[in-house]
Amino acid sequence: MEILPSVPLHLLRHNPQCEKRICVIGAGAGGLAALKVISDSAYFKSGKWSVIAYETRKNIGGIWLPAPPIVDAYNAPITPLYDSLTTNLPHPIMAYTSYSFPPETPLFPPAHVVQTYLESYAAHFNLMSLIRFDTTVLDARWESTQWEVTLSDGGHFSYDHLIVANGHYHLPRIPEVPGLADWVKHSKASHSAWYRKPSFLGDKILVVGGGPSGQDIAAEMCTVSSVVVHAVTVPGAVTNDAGNLVRRGRPVEFKANGQVVFDDGTTEDIDHCILATGFQMHFPFLEGTSMINKGSPPDSPPLPRGELFNSTYHVFPLAKHLFPLQTQYPISSIAFMGLIIRVVPFPLLEAQAHAIVRAFADPSSLDPIAEAVDVISRVDKIRRAGASTPLEIAKAWFRFDRDDQWNYRDELYQFAQCTGSGTPLIKVTEWEKELYDLKVELKSGWGDLEKSGDPREWLRDIGKNGVQDWVGLMYRVADYARSRNSSSGKL
Repeated sequence: MEILPSVPLHLLRHNPQCEKRICVIGAGAGGLAALKVISDSAYFKSGKWSVIAYETRKNIGGIWLPAPPIVDAYNAPITPLYDSLTTNLPHPIMAYTSYSFPPETPLFPPAHVVQTYLESYAAHFNLMSLIRFDTTVLDARWESTQWEVTLSDGGHFSYDHLIVANGHYHLPRIPEVPGLADWVKHSKASHSAWYRKPSFLGDKILVVGGGPSGQDIAAEMCTVSSVVVHAVTVPGAVTNDAGNLVRRGRPVEFKANGQVVFDDGTTEDIDHCILATGFQMHFPFLEGTSMINKGSPPDSPPLPRGELFNSTYHVFPLAKHLFPLQTQYPISSIAFMGLIIRVVPFPLLEAQAHAIVRAFADPSSLDPIAEAVDVISRVDKIRRAGASTPLEIAKAWFRFDRDDQWNYRDELYQFAQCTGSGTPLIKVTEWEKELYDLKVELKSGWGDLEKSGDPREWLRDIGKNGVQDWVGLMYRVADYARSRNSSSGKL
């Protein structure tokens, strides 16, 4: 897709009628949601607000826009997107509430379909003219009354607000395990950010990480290696799967002779290790200044005095998981989007965007004392769930359980309701909750249908009459999956 040159809407800063100038960093799913909601607002339509997004790449999409793995082992690829990736959520649940996937789209679409969907979303809501491509925000700092932003093309501009939507799937996280750094140095271990498709790396491969990418990569590597050892951190997961996949627990040492020691004392001789161990939160445009501290915050309560911290697992403390509770710049002057994990992302990003518009329009709507109480309450909740150290709390901070994410979305929309905002009250539906809990069964059932060649008939005309078509299909697929599991003795 060829991208036309975007209009330099940052020049609206010279318009005396423009009361607020907003800079969005990144044009992935979060940045697009922010642009859509802001451009829909009465503040933007009246000319009182202007907004522009700066995107490093030549197109929108963020993680969904493919990029080849670079050879340099010390600079990660722009995206970790591997060739076979499909969504792990059904797209009717995953889609923005304001825009559905096209009729007859496979229930768990491949990545290129999601990328096309995002491009269609941007075109439908006229967002492309609000984006400046091939432009990286190098530095952003609060000076007196505004954010001063430095761009990769040498530009320097002032904004009243920043929305940070640069994503958190770029900087690989390498676990601190004895011997592992040496394996990485000698190319005996690599992060999944460089993985694109299975290729022969030796007869016996270790894949570390039990998340969706770890599961996918372990399964794919079984097609090219004699044995794949899959290390997961779930207690008691030391079991052998069918075929050439072997499960092990957490690796505790990587030896120079090629042996890996696991937490139960067992060892394996490994030819190569792939680390599907996640990514660090990374804000290079803020971390070169005093706008955010790189490191873990002190144990709470009380909250840190006037400072914001990036532990690489979480940003702390944030009001509503968006706005920094610190004293160096106004709380409502900047928002961090999309930091929460293990949730339905696109609808949540929309909800966050509506809350951001409310806070930007009315900074007094954020009560620092009440927000601090909410942060301390979450600390207590995570501790009651078993986290005992600051690191364990940081790792759990943005990992929402099923009720957390639904309540959070509803609370954001409730907060966004204010006189003249025009924000619709979009509550999470019961079918979203029920079918989200059935996502594993749905993916299994849909996978069986694809193997049998039946999904086209199941998809015929689905979506042409609205979302209820998709809801009905998902319940039918769930029933199909249950019947398949029952007949095979899995239930």
